[in-house]
Amino acid sequence: MYDIILFDFDGTIYDTIEGITKCMQYALKKHGIEEELSKLCCFAGPPLAEKLPEVYGFNDEETKSVIKDFRERYNSLGIYESRVFPEIPKLLDDLKKAGKRLGIATSKPQHMAEHLLEKEGIIEYFEVICGSQPDGGHGKKDEVIKAALEKFGVKDESVVLVGDTKYDVIGAHKCNLPCIGVKYGYAAPGELDEAGADIIAKDSGQLLKIIID
Repeated sequence: MYDIILFDFDGTIYDTIEGITKCMQYALKKHGIEEELSKLCCFAGPPLAEKLPEVYGFNDEETKSVIKDFRERYNSLGIYESRVFPEIPKLLDDLKKAGKRLGIATSKPQHMAEHLLEKEGIIEYFEVICGSQPDGGHGKKDEVIKAALEKFGVKDESVVLVGDTKYDVIGAHKCNLPCIGVKYGYAAPGELDEAGADIIAKDSGQLLKIIID
C-alpha cells in the first residue's frame, strides 16, 4: 500500500504545455531557430538544461542563453498560460480523505509551482513541495525526489511517484521508488512503457483506484 504519493507537476497536476511551448518558441527564434509549437511539447517537464542539448546539440553557453530567453517570457507571461487539469482537485481531495500524504517533486522552480498551486487553491493538499532553485539548479528528477523524501522523513517505504514522462520513471527508479505513469500527460506514445513505468493509469479515475486498492 502506498502511504505517501509524490506528484510530478507539469503534465501531471498542471497543464502547462501552452506557456512552455510558446516561451521555447520565443527563445529559439532569438537564436535563429524557427519551430512549430507542436514540435516543442518535449520541453514540458524535463530540466531544460538537459533537454536542450539533447534536442539541439547546444553547448553549455548556448543552453544557458536559450534558458535565459525562455525565462524572459515565461516569468511574466508563460507561467499564466497554464491551468490545473480539471479532474485533479477531486483526485487530491479523495486521496486526502483516504489518509494519503501528498507531495510534489518537480524540476520546475519551486516558487513557481507553489505560486500556481496557491492560485488554484490546492496548495493545502500538499505536505511537501520540492522543486528546482530559481537558477534552475538542483532540478534533476532524482534530486527533487530525494529532497522530498528527506522532508517527509522517510526513505522509500510506501512511497510512489506519479508522473507523465520517462524522466519521472527514470528519476523514481534512481531513488528506488516505483512510478505510476499517467497517460493524460505529455509522454510520446509508448514512452512510459519503454521507460519501465511500474503501472500506467489512463486517467485520474484509474489512478485513484490504483493508489487506494
